[in-house]
Amino acid sequence: MANQQSEIRYLTAPTIDVKKKKYCRFKKNGIKYIDYKDAEFLKKFLNEQGKILPRRITGTSLKFQRRVAKAVKRARHLALLPFVTDLMK
Repeated sequence: MANQQSEIRYLTAPTIDVKKKKYCRFKKNGIKYIDYKDAEFLKKFLNEQGKILPRRITGTSLKFQRRVAKAVKRARHLALLPFVTDLMK
């Protein structure tokens, strides 16, 4: 009986989660300028503590990641975004 429990058989192949390919949303949508005054848009690139998310998570290209970082820093200086927070989202 113990032998039957350890042997697991599937009728169909087990499903494997397929990760979506990351893409740069700026290149895809043709966005040329990242506005530092649009705080709601910039919040998409911040985590709960207010830190800027890295490229490997967001899929943003290097060129636009630099622009996002600059826009977030400008928004922080103008108090549109917080420097540090406990739960932002």
